[in-house]
Amino acid sequence: MSDKTEKLDIVTPEKKVFSDDISFLIAPGAEGELGILPMHAALITPLKPGLLRFDHEENRIIMTVSGGFMEVRDNRITILATAVERLEDINAERAEQAKLRAEQRLANKTPDLDVMRAEAALMRANNRLKALGR
Repeated sequence: MSDKTEKLDIVTPEKKVFSDDISFLIAPGAEGELGILPMHAALITPLKPGLLRFDHEENRIIMTVSGGFMEVRDNRITILATAVERLEDINAERAEQAKLRAEQRLANKTPDLDVMRAEAALMRANNRLKALGR
């Protein structure tokens, strides 16, 4: 690791999603987007659903995150996420269908509707579509 990179570990309850040196990270912090460069000051923050974008070996990597926490210290970033999806794993058609289903559920509120669950499904679908540039 050089003074131009920092170690990034992204972990979900199921697996380690990413672990390598990066040169820059943008994450959806609770109060807005955070840009993290090497030698960043220490911090711990909750993450809201959104996009993780980072530079790895001359490539911009984009992933969706459904929430979690991020810790930065000692030139190391650790993201403990509820769920993470790589851009290449997102199916645009399925995301569009999920968005429509969630919107329909919320528009036609039935007494047995779990509103929080429907809103979370809509947020995930919108997050996926945003990652795809839609």
